[in-house]
Amino acid sequence: MPDPASRRLHLPEYALLGFLHLGPAHGYELHRRMSAELGGIWRIRQSQAYAVLKRLEKRGHLSASRIEQEKLPPIQVLKVTPAGRKHFAAWLETPTASSVRAIRLEFITRLYFAEKLAPDSVLQRIEEQAASVRATLERLELSLHSAAGNGKFSRLSQQLRIRQLRSTIAWIEACRQEFEAGKVEG
Repeated sequence: MPDPASRRLHLPEYALLGFLHLGPAHGYELHRRMSAELGGIWRIRQSQAYAVLKRLEKRGHLSASRIEQEKLPPIQVLKVTPAGRKHFAAWLETPTASSVRAIRLEFITRLYFAEKLAPDSVLQRIEEQAASVRATLERLELSLHSAAGNGKFSRLSQQLRIRQLRSTIAWIEACRQEFEAGKVEG
């Protein structure tokens, strides 16, 4: 399982590792690809991408080799290490936290790479995520009913979270239907 400290949503390390799973690349190419393919999900400056890549290299999740170019400056080509593959695989198989932000950033990124790297696992990833969100929703609903004496704003906040999770479950179901339809078409 991924280290919880490294699962901060503001660091798109798993997206960068995922692109490197698809093949070695240099930093500029990774940033360009991330912007083109996941730009609606992750907005990351090139300097941020390079900083994340440096951290991944320090952790041993990727390696860099310098490639000399004729009439151009040398480039560093990055490649996922076995430790990086293991780290990414653990993330890919772990459901996302049950928050709208986590679902929007992490779960959609997870689906993107599941479809690219393990298309037969996509429906399983969706079902596991739905089960995780349902479990969180059930806990919140029980908590809301048992804590009726809590303050008005606490109760309103919890009601909002419950409604968001219900909406998230409906959206996950729509995702499942879309991927099932794609399987039949494809």
